[in-house]
Amino acid sequence: MQKREMEESFVCKGSIVRTIWGNGDTVLLVFAGSAAEFALNRSVDWLYYTGRLPADPIGRLFSTVRYAQDIIYSSNDRALAAIDQITAIHNGVERSRGMRIPDSAYRDVLFMLIDYTIRSFELLERKLTLEEKAEIFAVFLRVGVRMGLKGLPETLGAWELMREDHLERNLVCGELTKDLYGRYKKSLGMVRYRILLGGQVLLAPERVRRLLSLPAGWWMRVVVFFYKGARLMRLDRVAKAVVLPRAYRMQVAALDVEVG
Repeated sequence: MQKREMEESFVCKGSIVRTIWGNGDTVLLVFAGSAAEFALNRSVDWLYYTGRLPADPIGRLFSTVRYAQDIIYSSNDRALAAIDQITAIHNGVERSRGMRIPDSAYRDVLFMLIDYTIRSFELLERKLTLEEKAEIFAVFLRVGVRMGLKGLPETLGAWELMREDHLERNLVCGELTKDLYGRYKKSLGMVRYRILLGGQVLLAPERVRRLLSLPAGWWMRVVVFFYKGARLMRLDRVAKAVVLPRAYRMQVAALDVEVG
């Protein structure tokens, strides 16, 4: 019975991917890093087209990481159906606008999720092994293949090279970047907004930090150090309740998944 359940899972039980995405802390860091790159992506206008991102940027980013989390913890059939639904939604937006979303935009989001999955875990926990990084890459590659994305890398090494190329070619700090960061600030308030920026300093690749002119984040390393201590004393929920907007606390609590 256990073997059958493992075969039916999109991501095998015991996988490092399930460990990372079952921890609300690491998922929040993926969210923080994604918030930076969403704003810089040359195709961010597609996210503005539906109006969902500018209307509720924090909620929109939560929905993105929740989609990924739902896929990771679903059976294989349900995960594939969820990926197909995402593809259908994107196709509907393309038909509505009368344009195709560039393949590079899809790859950018996929590559971003791989990268911040790795960076977030290593910031809070430990360095990943090469095998663990390859496992993370392989899971998200399956998502991209199911979506029918073209030009995907076949190995972790190839992905690393393409990731650097995408960072150089597909990011720009434009008017929509400034608008989106203004909406982040409005949604979060000044203190929480500063915490977001501090997290991005620790997580984001150098080019992202440079394009956004992110401030020095030494103080955030101190915050992370004390937060790790709070987790050991089981005070992390209290800390998150203090720094997170009330409207999103239930969503944040739901990010913790019982890992099997």
